[in-house]
Amino acid sequence: MDLVLGIDGGGTGCRAALASATGDILGRGRGGPANIRTDLAGACENIVEAARLAFADAGRDPALIGTTDAVLGLAGANVGDYKQRLEAMLPFRNSRIENDSLISLEGALGEYDGAIAALGTGTVYLARQKGQLRPVGGWGFQIGDLGSGARIGRDLLQETLLVHDKVHAGTPLADIMLERFNRDPSDIVEFTTAAKPGDYGAFAPMVFEHAAKGDALGQKLVERAVADVEETLAVFDLAPTERLCLLGGLAGLYAPLLSKRYRAIMHPPLQDALGGAVAMAARTFGKAGGGHG
Repeated sequence: MDLVLGIDGGGTGCRAALASATGDILGRGRGGPANIRTDLAGACENIVEAARLAFADAGRDPALIGTTDAVLGLAGANVGDYKQRLEAMLPFRNSRIENDSLISLEGALGEYDGAIAALGTGTVYLARQKGQLRPVGGWGFQIGDLGSGARIGRDLLQETLLVHDKVHAGTPLADIMLERFNRDPSDIVEFTTAAKPGDYGAFAPMVFEHAAKGDALGQKLVERAVADVEETLAVFDLAPTERLCLLGGLAGLYAPLLSKRYRAIMHPPLQDALGGAVAMAARTFGKAGGGHG
């Protein structure tokens, strides 16, 4: 039986699925971080380990890895020459490496046209319309990622300092933040010195929660974030027949807040990113795609 591998890798870990040539998943495996920009050799080791575990889970000999084709969706694969360097290191018969947003889109939309909006610590958007792919965003919260958890958290801290300085009026949300940092603005500044995107993003659910309770600051930040998301989606000019899938940790919070135009075409994802990688592998290398080529 011809086999294919789908792999979904990022900074926190990677997942692999071994599948038949028609895309039926036979076994799964997990590995450590697969950030190819920060640790290429380590990422390669973890990807291969996840693949070996998928073979073992399926009751297959891991030695068959060298005769198996793989599609890998990896964060950062669209930057620099890391993709080419990794391809040379991998043991698979053929490797197709794509950015993780593409396998997310493949999993979410299947064969439908439309767009995904990945709304989590960061934000990134990708549309597929009439066979054409259009990526938007994903530039990091310092200069982009509008509507992301990290950006919302950063803006919350900024507003908290403005309340402390009596430039803006206080609200219960601002008061909670001031208490959290001992009502000392220098503590907030110190926090930002080493804070990572996820540290900022941890404040985002609280902002949505207080906005729902009528907190003026929470509402201001959420309304701004929703407007940013919709402004970005507008560049795709999605038709009523196309699909919109919201992904990421904030997807459920955004879904009821988007305008009717977007709610009308919103659909749950058909599969996750790993399922998308498997589907691409079956289509590219397996019988779903007419064999090897």
